[in-house]
Amino acid sequence: MLENLDRANTSTYGNPEITTVATAPNTNPGILVTGHDLKDLEDLLIQTEGTGGVDVYTHGGEMLPAHAYPVLKKYPHLIGNYGGSWPHQKKEFESFNGPPVLVTTNCLVPPAESYKDLVYTTGPTGFAGVTHIPDVAEDEGLLSRDCPCKDLYPPPTDISEKRDGYIDELTTGCAHHAVLSIADVVVDAVKQGQIRKFVVMAGCDGRQKEREYYTEFAQALPKDVVILTAGCAKYRYNNLDLGDIGGIPRVIDAGQCNDCYSLVLIAKALADVFETDLNGLPISYNIAWYEQKAVLVLLSLLHLGG
Repeated sequence: MLENLDRANTSTYGNPEITTVATAPNTNPGILVTGHDLKDLEDLLIQTEGTGGVDVYTHGGEMLPAHAYPVLKKYPHLIGNYGGSWPHQKKEFESFNGPPVLVTTNCLVPPAESYKDLVYTTGPTGFAGVTHIPDVAEDEGLLSRDCPCKDLYPPPTDISEKRDGYIDELTTGCAHHAVLSIADVVVDAVKQGQIRKFVVMAGCDGRQKEREYYTEFAQALPKDVVILTAGCAKYRYNNLDLGDIGGIPRVIDAGQCNDCYSLVLIAKALADVFETDLNGLPISYNIAWYEQKAVLVLLSLLHLGG
C-alpha cells in the first residue's frame, strides 16, 4: 500500500531525480513561490514562459523538491531556491527586493507593509489586505504573461551562505524511487563499513534559538553517518558542507514533510536486503517538531505497517 501513496505527484510530474539546486540568485528579477502546491508552480511557469528576463525561485522546504521533478525541471526559468524555511519569510521576502511572492497552501507569516502589496495567495492561504489569486482576472495581476518584474524591480539580494563549512547549493529529489535505483551502492557501502548508521532528522522548522541544536547535531555526526530527511527542519543543516560517502549524499532529502513515506520505503527495502525488520537496522531517529498534518502522515504510516 505504501508504494501507491505518491501517485498524485509522480504520475503528473514524473519520479523525482537526485538534483542539485542553486541558492545564489541570478542577476534577473523574478517571482518567488512558496508552499506545497506543485500545480500552482507549474501554472506560473507556463504563464511566465517566454517572457524573457524573469526568473522563478522556490522558497521553503515544501517547494524545494519541485526542482527534482522531470516535468518541472524542463523550464529553464526555474532558476533555484531562495532563502530557508517558512519562519524566515519576513526577512527573506523583504530581501527578494520587490518582485511578486506567490504563497500557495502553507503557513503565511503576517507580511510587512513594505512588501504586503506584492504578496499573492492561492487555495486556503489568505491574509487581510493581500491579493488572493481567484480574485484576480486572468488578464491582469501576477499570472499575466505581461509580467512587470523585468522593468520594475532589481534582482534579489544574495543571502546564500558565504563562509567556511557552508555550500551555496542544495541537494533534493532523494525520494525512494531515486534512492532505490542506487540501492546496490548504498547496500555495498553499508556492508563495507563506509556507512555505519542512518539518522532520520525530519520535521518542521521554527524560529526559536534552540532549533540551532539540529545544526550542531548534524555537524557533530561522524562522517560515516547519513542523514535521512524531509520537511523544513532540514534547513538547519542542508547547506552544511557535509560531503558524501562514495557519491552518496550525506543528507538524503526525500522532499516535503508528507514525503516521509519515502524514508519508510527506503528503510523497509534495506531491512529486506539485510533480512531483518526496521528495528534491526542501524537507524536512529532525531525528529523535529511536526505540525498537525505531518503528524497525521506519520500515524497513517504506522497504521500501514511503516
